[in-house]
Amino acid sequence: MPRYGPMYGPDITFLGVDRCDLDDPASYEGADVVIVGAPFDGGTSNRPGARFGPMALRQACYLPHDGSRPSLALRVDALRDLRVLDAGDVECYSGDVEGSLAAIEEAVHRVAASGAIPLVLGGDHTVALPDARGTARAYAPGRTSMIHFDAHADTGNIAFGHLYGHGQPMRRLIESGAIRGDRFLQIGLRGYWPEPETLSWMAAQNMRSYEMTEIVARGLEECLTESFAIALDECDQIFLSVDIDVCDPGHAPGTGTPEPGGLTARQLLDAVRRICYELPVAGMEVVEVAPPYDHADITAYLGNRVILEALSGMARRRKDAQGGPRWDPRQPLLDGR
Repeated sequence: MPRYGPMYGPDITFLGVDRCDLDDPASYEGADVVIVGAPFDGGTSNRPGARFGPMALRQACYLPHDGSRPSLALRVDALRDLRVLDAGDVECYSGDVEGSLAAIEEAVHRVAASGAIPLVLGGDHTVALPDARGTARAYAPGRTSMIHFDAHADTGNIAFGHLYGHGQPMRRLIESGAIRGDRFLQIGLRGYWPEPETLSWMAAQNMRSYEMTEIVARGLEECLTESFAIALDECDQIFLSVDIDVCDPGHAPGTGTPEPGGLTARQLLDAVRRICYELPVAGMEVVEVAPPYDHADITAYLGNRVILEALSGMARRRKDAQGGPRWDPRQPLLDGR
């Protein structure tokens, strides 16, 4: 797989996990999760810079990059309990939107078809189209649902004369048939877009969008529980999309289109952990981390921890399925176990 390497920072893997080569299936045979970088921000409508997101997400940690991260909360070490590999970055040229998206989709599909979970490091949210479509292609049509954390619906139609951009991937996904509109759950929407015409299109697809006012009124946990039931109805697996701007800019300033009034970092981490612990996640992405606007690496650190919470939830889900005492979030840390 062609790699940018030093062009976008140090040529390192995520926290020191082993590297694999998507052109060599034997190198990721038996993997549980394969990390794929998608350094593309050619679809941004405001501030570019998310092409540097994969590099920042891989290295944003003050602990040794030794391929180990024991979770205090979940009592697992996801980077060791799961076989997690890093395939590096897909070659993305910002001037070639369709070519970049095709290359990302092929890379993601290779991972999903091998039986591993593709975990994509974006990049702007344009990459949701190839990420989710590449994952869904590996499964029965119409059996993959989407849980989408975002300040924005990303269901626009044509922007600046183009079908592809970071404000349009969810419409393109539904139109393609990769994800059903009535199994498309959005969490954290707020602000002043989209306009009524786009909202009407979303309603016609039977999408379910949890705007922040509803989340505040009902509580995030209740909204998540309801969304899980919808996501699993007639679907076998979930694609999880996390746009870091779902969080309030005070918690994630390094992003292209910040919108005040979002989730806290704690809420996002708990939600992602719960999803990956309770649901059959088949693919995942973390997008819109834009280091040029990040103060003290706040956003990169949060994105890195979103990934670790997801992996730890997956590892704990597997451990509980194998028998023995199940995880209890009320269990004290120091209880002799």
